[in-house]
Amino acid sequence: MKKSLIIGSTVCDIMIYIDKLPTTAGDVHVNEQLMSVGGCAYNVANVLHRLDLPHTFISPVGTGIYGEFVKSELLKQGMTPEIMVEAANGCCYCFVEQSGERTFISHHGVEYTFNPDWLNHLDIDDFDYIYICGLEIEERDGPLIIDTLNNVNGTVIFCPGPRGALIDSKRLEAVYGLNPIIHCNEEEIKALTNEQVLETAILKMHKRTNNIVITTLGDKGACFYDGAIHYIEGVKSKVVDTVGAGDSHVGGVIAALTIDYDLSDAIRFGNHVSSKIVSRNGVNLYLEDVSELRELLSERII
Repeated sequence: MKKSLIIGSTVCDIMIYIDKLPTTAGDVHVNEQLMSVGGCAYNVANVLHRLDLPHTFISPVGTGIYGEFVKSELLKQGMTPEIMVEAANGCCYCFVEQSGERTFISHHGVEYTFNPDWLNHLDIDDFDYIYICGLEIEERDGPLIIDTLNNVNGTVIFCPGPRGALIDSKRLEAVYGLNPIIHCNEEEIKALTNEQVLETAILKMHKRTNNIVITTLGDKGACFYDGAIHYIEGVKSKVVDTVGAGDSHVGGVIAALTIDYDLSDAIRFGNHVSSKIVSRNGVNLYLEDVSELRELLSERII
């Protein structure tokens, strides 16, 4: 069985459910508000954790009310924090409209930092897949992550995220030099390549990375490029909340690759995982979701 290394943030998400975002000087009432543990890397690691698949999660947890909340929630889920830092965690305000679409306003803290020493107890070449996210690459310690992953044996999986196009161009090219698998949605890959036609954007990205490009397409499913573009049909679900949809998708893909699924079936499984996430409030899988996904994995019925 393959092993994965997940590097990145665990965040306190403050989920705010409203009918529609206000315009400037507007005034709206909140339908519901809750605190939830999230963060791109956490959302990926949580899928692997809930499915009992081998992985190591390197995610700094700090102090303050948000750090204490994150630590408490991780422990409740059996995910013991490996990296404790004496600095404050930030948080992410997640505004979710009635349509399920989300808008993020983030206050970054220690959760978006990185220190290569955190990996000293590991043999990084033991890992088949190494996940990194654009939010960490954009931050101060992004170059340290890139340098750490130079010449690793495993395959880097890079999720640029919604701010990918804002990453310093030299830094972004350095990530592409790692020959990563790219995982992003349609809007993100168009922004990253400055192309308006999806197929053109995918081809342009592949030329930069020399590796597979996976693009999620909402309720239409996903596609990937490995010399040709292959489309994988989506899984129908009622959308309640799209927070964590892309993260859970790549978590599902990594989960399936861990047990030697081919890429088409791994992406198909990722579609199943993300369909569960968008049908729930927040980013965590329910017990019945986990049972169904485990059955799909074990029986390869996808």
